[in-house]
Order: sequence, then structure tokens, then C-alpha cells
Amino acid sequence: MTGVPASAGGTGRPAPGGKLGAAAVNQASLWNIANILTMVRLVLVPGFVMLMLQDGGYDPAWRAWAWAAFAVAMITDIFDGHLARTYNLVTDFGKIADPIADKAIMAAGLICLSALGDLPWWVTGVILFRELGITLMRFWVIRHGIIPASRGGKVKTLAQGTAVGMYVLALTGPLATLRFWVMALAVVLTVLTGLDYVRQAIVLRRRGLAAERAAAEDAAAEEARDAR
Repeated sequence: MTGVPASAGGTGRPAPGGKLGAAAVNQASLWNIANILTMVRLVLVPGFVMLMLQDGGYDPAWRAWAWAAFAVAMITDIFDGHLARTYNLVTDFGKIADPIADKAIMAAGLICLSALGDLPWWVTGVILFRELGITLMRFWVIRHGIIPASRGGKVKTLAQGTAVGMYVLALTGPLATLRFWVMALAVVLTVLTGLDYVRQAIVLRRRGLAAERAAAEDAAAEEARDAR
């Protein structure tokens, strides 16, 4: 998570005695390791889709390769966020590309699974609607502050990634049953954490507007005193 967006729950901090040193941290460029991992994740999206849909999308071997691409993308999501927070490798590119990469790989997996008939479209719709809605909501309140990532949101992301990964694999028997329940958990967490983000956004916006009104009133009072 190169840009360390609000969904990452951090603004970035330099690591005391970090290996890169203060100079490297302060001179974070576009081509830092965290950004490169984000770029890799973006490149993996079309690669994953091609692997997923090979031979009609039902060949177990191709599905295994698609799962590997999906797994690598999810792992890079973890590592680039860790690197960005540890070494403060925050760039404008990362702030934009990271959330796009996060949403793109998950959306690609869900849409492919639904298109192949492995996953109901309503599940894909619920998850994508929530992710897009929360992203837009963050922009709606961004001038008032940042909504930090909650523990539930992180568990939700883990559940979604695990569930989609299990559906990508051609599982049978008890594992096929297990993936259903993992996806059910992911959907429940998606809805619950989405509602919590909505609550936080409303509270944050109300507080921000109240602070702006208070500041305007103080400024008006100061002007009135100066005019006397």
C-alpha cells in the first residue's frame, strides 16, 4: 500500500534507525520498492484474468496458476503497505495507484467467478458496491479528516482474499463446502464494516462542519472586536 491511504490506517512514519536511513526516506521517489510492488500488482490483474479464463475457465491447472497470481497480488498488498509505513515511502502515485490496485485484483477475481457461474452475481455486487461506496465516502469527508482502518476492516479484507482464492481453485468435497462459509463470512463482514464506515464518515463530517462553524464565529467575533 504504497500511498498508505486511509484504508491502510496510517500516514507513514520513519523507522528509527531504519536501514534506508533518513536521507533515503526523505528522498522517496516514484521508483521505490513499495511503488514497484504496487505496479507488479497492477500488472498481475490482466495476467490473472487471462489465466482464469483459459480453456473456458474450468481447467484445474490454469485455475491453479490463476490462484498463484492472485496470491502473489494479495501478498504484495501486505508488503508494500509494511514498507511504506516503515520507511515513509509515500508518493502521489502511490496514493492513487495503491487503492486502484487493491480494488482491481479483488474485482477481477469476483467478476471472473461470477461470469463463470461459480459465484452468485449478488455476492459480487454487494462486495464491489461496498468497496466503491467506501472509497467515494472517503473523498466526501477527506477535508475533515481520515477514517482509520478498523480491525474489522482488516479481517474483512483477509476473509475476502481467502474466500476468493478458495473459489479460484477447483476445490471439491469438504473444501468446496468450507469456501462457501468463508465467503459467507466475508459478505457479512463486508456489510457490517461498511455500515460502520458510514457511521464514522457521518460523525467525522458533522464534527468537521461544527469546527468550521466555530472557527467562522470566532473569526467574526475577532473582527467585531477589532472594529470597535
